[in-house]
Amino acid sequence: MAKSKKIEVEGKEITIILDKEQEYISLTDMLKAKDGDFFISDWLRNRNTVEYLGIWESVYNPDFNYGEFAIIKSQAGLNSYKLSVKDWVEKTNAVGLRATAGRYGGTYAHPDIAFEFGMWISPQFKIYLIKEFQRLKKEETDRLKLEWNLQRTLAKVNYHIHTDAIKENLIPKEITKQQVGLVYANEADLLNVALFGITAKEWRDNNSEKDGNIRDDATLEQLVVLSNMESINALLIRQGLKQNERLIQLNKVAITQMKSLLENNIIKKLK
Repeated sequence: MAKSKKIEVEGKEITIILDKEQEYISLTDMLKAKDGDFFISDWLRNRNTVEYLGIWESVYNPDFNYGEFAIIKSQAGLNSYKLSVKDWVEKTNAVGLRATAGRYGGTYAHPDIAFEFGMWISPQFKIYLIKEFQRLKKEETDRLKLEWNLQRTLAKVNYHIHTDAIKENLIPKEITKQQVGLVYANEADLLNVALFGITAKEWRDNNSEKDGNIRDDATLEQLVVLSNMESINALLIRQGLKQNERLIQLNKVAITQMKSLLENNIIKKLK
C-alpha cells in the first residue's frame, strides 16, 4: 500500500506517495496551481514533453519500449494527436508517470518529471516546488540521523551494562586477561545462539567466503533486538540465573521481538 505525505507550494497542497521505495509527486495537485482550463494531456501532447520523457525513460528504465515511443514521438504536436498517461504507460512500459485510482487517485510522476511539469505551470512554481521538496528530504534525513544516533547510543549503553554485569557477577578474582576474554566471548555467544541459533565460530565455518562476523551480517531488526537482549541478559545475570536458564529466556525474547518488528514493519516505518 502506498504511503503519502504532503508539501505546500504557493498555497497549494501537493501529495507525495511512496510506493515500492520510490516517491511520486501528484501532477493532479500541481495542476490546480495553473490558471485556466488545462489538462495533463495538454502537457503530454507537447513534443518537447514527449522527448524529455523518452530521454528520462531511456536512462532509468531498461524495459522502455523504444518502438512505441518512436511512433508517439512522430505524432506529438499534431492538432489531432491525443495521448493519456494511461496510454503512454501501457504503450511504452514507462515507469516515470503513473495514473492511480483509490484513496490517492490521480496522476503522479517521478520527482524529475514532476519538476519538469512544474516548469509548464510556471518557472516560479517549479523553483518553489523544488525548494519544498528539498526541505522535506532534509527533514527526513535529519530525523533518520537522529534515530540512528539514538539507536547507536542505546546500543553502547546496553553494551556497557552487559559487560559490567559480566564483570561483577561472572568473572572470578585474580584471573588472566585471556580468561576474562573467554568469559566475555562465552556470553556474547550466548546472545548469538539465542538470536541467530549459532555461535560466532559456527557462523565463520559456514560463511568462510564472507568478510566480517555474524553481527556484521545481521539485519537492522536483528541488531535492534541484540541491543535489547544485552540489557535483558545483564538483568538476568544480576538475578543469578544460570546460563542455560538465561539462554531459554533470551531466545523467547528474541523470537517475540523479531516477530513484532517484522510483522509491523517497524524499521521500515522509521525509515
